[in-house]
Amino acid sequence: MAHRGEAGLRADLEALAIPFEHHEHQAVFTVEESRDIKASIPGEHTKNLFLKDAGGAFWLVTVPAEMRVDLKSLPQAIGCKRVSFGKPDDMERLLGLTPGSVTPLGAINAGAGSITVVLDRSLAEADRINVHPLRNTATIGLSGADTLQLLEHWGHAPMIADIPAQDPA
Repeated sequence: MAHRGEAGLRADLEALAIPFEHHEHQAVFTVEESRDIKASIPGEHTKNLFLKDAGGAFWLVTVPAEMRVDLKSLPQAIGCKRVSFGKPDDMERLLGLTPGSVTPLGAINAGAGSITVVLDRSLAEADRINVHPLRNTATIGLSGADTLQLLEHWGHAPMIADIPAQDPA
């Protein structure tokens, strides 16, 4: 049985020799609140959408922090039917995460095949993306490629997609 939680995450980062930068900070719940913190941390910042499709499958889509995702066009980009936001209790059951702490690294807690993790192509190709290490009082920065490697290590088949953005209002 693989380790779970933040201790398991640290153990896996070490075991796979993945370089990362760790930053502790006060709790942040929104992209707005995290702007000041982000200003001092290099790399791409992220936001995560926990979604459920019309067929009942769960998706965790990670995009650049400032992107406004076009939810109408998203299903076509990732290959599913209509999506809606998943419920917090499903998030906790599948990923062991609470709203505000969502991160692709939550997949460490998810059974293989229980959720599809999708990274926007710009993040998958980035030298450094910043994500929560399962709690919103810290941020870790690692490469997009290493993020995908971790997901695969945990038995997931991450997807890289060109996530559609809404036209700026």
